[in-house]
Amino acid sequence: MDLGLDGKVAIVSAASKGLGKAVALGLAREGCRVVIFSRDEGNIQRAAAEIRAAGGQVEALAADVMREDDLRRVVERALTRFGKVDILFNNSGGPKPGTFDELDDAAWQSAFNLLLLNTVRLTRMVLPGMRERKWGRIINSTSSSVKQPIPNLMLSNALRSAVTAMASTLAREVAADGVTVNNLAPGRIHTERVEQLDADTARRTGRSEEEIRASWAREIPAGRYGRPEEFAAAAVFLASEQASYITGVTLLVDGGLFKGTY
Repeated sequence: MDLGLDGKVAIVSAASKGLGKAVALGLAREGCRVVIFSRDEGNIQRAAAEIRAAGGQVEALAADVMREDDLRRVVERALTRFGKVDILFNNSGGPKPGTFDELDDAAWQSAFNLLLLNTVRLTRMVLPGMRERKWGRIINSTSSSVKQPIPNLMLSNALRSAVTAMASTLAREVAADGVTVNNLAPGRIHTERVEQLDADTARRTGRSEEEIRASWAREIPAGRYGRPEEFAAAAVFLASEQASYITGVTLLVDGGLFKGTY
């Protein structure tokens, strides 16, 4: 299948490792020119080297998703280097775990900036050009928790749900302009973030990390954690020409973990 991505330009945030890097690699292998960023200069340049080794065109820079000036600098680099932005993959690390009683105003404000405000800002910066060209793809990396909240992840559950609702509303506003807006919701994908969450659960419950992983695997119908490249494959399809009639959707990539019907 020709995905129609050759020559498209994509921005992928938090792309030095994990899901972001996997998505950037997947897009580059389909012919996209990618602009990637994360806070760590060394890590993002190593990710860029990996993309170049796979034959991709990439611009990489150190930038913080929580700083508006940094986000503007990323978009300006994309426009200077490649002339446009066709695809935006909104991604970030997750906020700290915790229950309601453990989280103060500062924790809530930080999670708001990390998960919702940065998504709004980057989308606002690239959307006018997409609408003008009558083609665009905005994909937000959220979590399966927007369908089924995960215990001890109060901040992530709440703010990722806000991103989902914003995207669903925006999708209807821009569909006639050829721009799709979708959410990609990972379950237990084997990344550093999930390893950290498993370690936190182990500390709280007095169980080993191996027991925690085995317990999750028993809950997942596929019987295992997902691989970042499996998540990336879904992102690449949603970014493609072939997904032009899919918008306002939250697609789970969770091995069947979610037990609901929609």
